Amino acid sequence: MREQLLLFCNWSTLGVCSALKLPQISAVLAARSARGISLPSLLLELAGFLVFLRYQCYYEYPLLTYLEYPILIAQDVLLLLCVFHFNGNVKGAAPYLAARSMVELKKIPNARLHPV
Repeated sequence: MREQLLLFCNWSTLGVCSALKLPQISAVLAARSARGISLPSLLLELAGFLVFLRYQCYYEYPLLTYLEYPILIAQDVLLLLCVFHFNGNVKGAAPYLAARSMVELKKIPNARLHPV
């Protein structure tokens, strides 16, 4: 019973996290405006998620204990790209995001950039 409850909690957390930012992203896309979204708070949230993911990977915690963070990071990056797009800065943002993600991947132990 305990194992089933734990499994349910793990998967329900992943389910909720996979849809957490989707209403905000769809509202931005529907309005075709990023008005009302604080760029500094979005960047701070993204930085916090990246730091926590780095910490979990460094100490080699089991994947199910932090699997929601890559999902949240992907949604934050998508929302950030929407914000930059509707503010007219997408050309400057895309190389920054690509370079930043490559730097973070290189810091994670045992992370592979290419499949072996």
